[in-house]
Amino acid sequence: MTSRKCGQSGETVGVAETDVVIVGAGPTGLVLAIDLARRGVRALLVEKADRLFPGSRGKGIQPRSQEVLDDLGALGGILAAGSPYPRMRAWEGAERRGEWDMMARSEPTERVPYANVLLIPQSRTQEVLYARLRELGGDVRFGTALTGFRQSEDGVEAELFTGATVRAAYLVAADGGRSTVRAALGIGMTGETVDPRPMLVADVRLAPGAIVDRGNWHVWPKAPGGAVALCPLPGGDQFQLIATFDDEAAAVDTAPLAVRELLADRAPLAATDVVEVLWASDFRARAAMADRFRDGRVFLAGDAAHVHSPAGGQGLNTGIQDAYNLGWKLDRVLRHGAPTALLDSYEAERLPVAADVLGISTRLHRESATRETTQRGEEVQQLTLGYRDSPLAVETRSGLAHGALRAGDRAPDGPYGDGARLFDVFRGPHLTLLAVGVPLPPLADGTVRTARLAAYEPYGTGLFLIRPDGYVGWAGADADGLDSYLAALGTTAATVRG
Repeated sequence: MTSRKCGQSGETVGVAETDVVIVGAGPTGLVLAIDLARRGVRALLVEKADRLFPGSRGKGIQPRSQEVLDDLGALGGILAAGSPYPRMRAWEGAERRGEWDMMARSEPTERVPYANVLLIPQSRTQEVLYARLRELGGDVRFGTALTGFRQSEDGVEAELFTGATVRAAYLVAADGGRSTVRAALGIGMTGETVDPRPMLVADVRLAPGAIVDRGNWHVWPKAPGGAVALCPLPGGDQFQLIATFDDEAAAVDTAPLAVRELLADRAPLAATDVVEVLWASDFRARAAMADRFRDGRVFLAGDAAHVHSPAGGQGLNTGIQDAYNLGWKLDRVLRHGAPTALLDSYEAERLPVAADVLGISTRLHRESATRETTQRGEEVQQLTLGYRDSPLAVETRSGLAHGALRAGDRAPDGPYGDGARLFDVFRGPHLTLLAVGVPLPPLADGTVRTARLAAYEPYGTGLFLIRPDGYVGWAGADADGLDSYLAALGTTAATVRG
C-alpha cells in the first residue's frame, strides 16, 4: 500500500492507496488477503478488534477447504494443529450409553486426497492463516475499524477509525453476520430462526481427574435444562462446551462462574473440574442470506453474506471458498486487464452455493434436535459443489455420459508421474490447460500452465482449462473456442496457430 503525505509536518496521514480493502480478519478475510498477496495484488486488511478471534467457534475444516488451503500454502500448519474428529459418546448422568461417528469416515483416493473433516479450533485456524499471510509480506491492521466509505465509478474511499482515508479499486466486507458494510449498503438479509432455543458455546480447561476423556466427544442429550456436550480440542487440555437451553426465554449467562455451574448441573462434573473458562458466547441458531453479494465496487463474503447454523460445519468453510472464488477474479481484472464483467460471476456462482449450503445446515440442525445420534456424510464435505450453471462454465463437447466431468465441476486430483500430483500442477495463481488423451495446443500466454496425461478416467478425454480456484472453466475436444474463453479472463492471443 502506498501513502500520500499530508499536513504541514509531512507525516504520513490522510489518503493512502491500495488495490483492495478487506474489512474483517476472520478466516474469510485472511484467506482473501493470502490469495491476493501471492498474486501481487495490494490489499489492506483491517480488523476493529485488537487481536484475532480467540474462540473455537468454527472448528471443522471440510475436505474441499483443505484443498483450498493446500493451494494457498497453509495446509501444513492446519494439519499440524488439527486432528481427526473423535467418536461421539452418549451419556445419561454418569452412565455411558453408546458411541458413534458424527462424521462419516472415508479413505483418501487419487481423486480426493483429503477425505475427512479436520477438527481444529477457529482461533488456531486463524493463527495459521495469519502466519501464512505474513510469510507472503502481508499483515493485519488491528484496532482499525472502518467508519465509513464512498464509492464511485473509479473506486472506493474507505474511512478508518485512525482518521486515515484509503483509496482502493474495490472493498470486500468480511466483517461477520452483523456486517456494518452490508448495513451501510442497505442490503437486506432474508432468513429464519433455525432453533428458537438459546445456546451457549465456551472453551474450557478441565482438571485431569474429570470423568471425561480426550478420546471422545461427550454428549448428555437428556441433561436437565437442555443437552450439553464437551468436544476435546486438539493440542492441549481444552474442550469446547456447547449447551442448549430448553427454555426459550432463558437468559444465558456467559460469566465463568455461571459456565462452571451449568456444566456441574447437567453433567457428572464438579464446578471445580473446570479449571478455566477461556472464552464464552451465546447465540440462537439462525440461517440468513444477503439479498445480493455485490453493490458496485463492494463485495460481501463469509458471514457478511450468509449466516449458518453450526450444524455440519458449513459457515467457516463456505466463507473460505467465497474468498477463494473472488481472489483470482480480482487479480485478473486488476493485473491482467480482464473485463470488469468477470466480477459479476462472483455473485452468480457463490449465491446459489450459499443457498444450498444453508439448506443443508438448517436441515441437519433440525434433525439433530429430534435424534440422539446423527451422522454427516458427503453432503457436508463441499466436494460436489460446483458451477455448471455459471457464465464461466463453457462445455463444448457433446454426447457426454451421465456422470462425466463437465465444465463447472471441481477438477479432481490424480497422479502426474514421478511422484507428482495434478494438484501440484494446479497449485499457484495460474490457469492450467490439461490435455487428456488429445494433443496439447501450444500456448503463447505465460499465465497459462500446460500439462498432459495419456489417459485418466476421472477426466475422460479432451482439453480442460482449470481455473485458479480448481474448477473446470472450459472443456473441449480440441482448442476451438479456447481463445475466446481466455480473452474473457484477460488473456489474449493465447493459442499459437500452426
